[in-house]
Amino acid sequence: MLSPSNVTLALFHSLSLSFSFTNSLSFSPPLQTQVNSQRTRRTKLPCFSKSGQQRMANSNLYLDYHGLLLPKIAHTEESLNYLQNFQVKDDDVIAVTYPKSGTTWVQEILPPLLNGGDLTSVETIPNWDRVPWLEETRASVVLDKLHSPRALVSHMPYNLMPSSFFKSKAKVIYVARNPKDVLVSSFHFHQMASFLEDPGTFEEFVDKFLSGKVFFGKWADHVKSWRNPELGDRILYITYEEMFQDLRQVLGRILKFLGRELSAEALDRVVNHGTFKNMKTNKMSNYSLVPENIMDCKKSPFLRKGIAGDWKNHFSPELDAKFTAVIQEQMKGSNIRFPWDEE
Repeated sequence: MLSPSNVTLALFHSLSLSFSFTNSLSFSPPLQTQVNSQRTRRTKLPCFSKSGQQRMANSNLYLDYHGLLLPKIAHTEESLNYLQNFQVKDDDVIAVTYPKSGTTWVQEILPPLLNGGDLTSVETIPNWDRVPWLEETRASVVLDKLHSPRALVSHMPYNLMPSSFFKSKAKVIYVARNPKDVLVSSFHFHQMASFLEDPGTFEEFVDKFLSGKVFFGKWADHVKSWRNPELGDRILYITYEEMFQDLRQVLGRILKFLGRELSAEALDRVVNHGTFKNMKTNKMSNYSLVPENIMDCKKSPFLRKGIAGDWKNHFSPELDAKFTAVIQEQMKGSNIRFPWDEE
């Protein structure tokens, strides 16, 4: 069990690993930058502002991994080599999300579902160690210490998973979310996280999001990559909106998918703990342990609203029409339908 002081030390260990590598990485050519105080003013990557000028992702903030921008604070050459060589076990459970689609929520509910409803780990271990990201720096520190079945998370698209994954029987829970709400959540996250590029105006950020010039690329590409028939019955698809509407029903589907059972009392306990209100007050999950100069909750809390449909408070009718048209074009031919497509 980690004390709050040790939690902070673990976080700083993770962050120090991220900054210990040079900007010259073997995965792709380094991005060009110009220094400008704490954040760097970008030279050119295709991302359009109102003025028509282009901006470039800051190489002091991101590395380019197979065309994806990954924040250097949590991703290094070493961590990505570890990902490539990671040995997936047949009983591993991997929750996969595009960023800002409910990752923290899944990290909160998976451990008790796999441990008979026991909430000890979610109350005493920070989520980045409790259910670690395969691709991040903490993976090599904590993964070998986890007991089976291991609960893991990843933001990686299907094709960039470790080779052992494709030979395993590990199960995947893919959580999708309305991309308009994903964008709104990501916009506020960029405002409060010093390790991410300044989002600019909301309209500018929409253009960046649609063109994939944000961390982990295009939402549509990520979603489509995981609708791969090779996965067969190894994958369960759920949505953030379903979790918001009826968490108990979704937890029941997850338990059935994993071949597990919980008593009614244990399930009640997990459902109650898994509410947004309770999760937001859990220091092991709300990122309040992270120093303010890294994630400034005064600008925007990490766990902000926990609702579905907040995009309606941000999108003008014109911006809504533009966003919808681009996403529909990007999803064309996939035959993937979501509940929000009918709205």
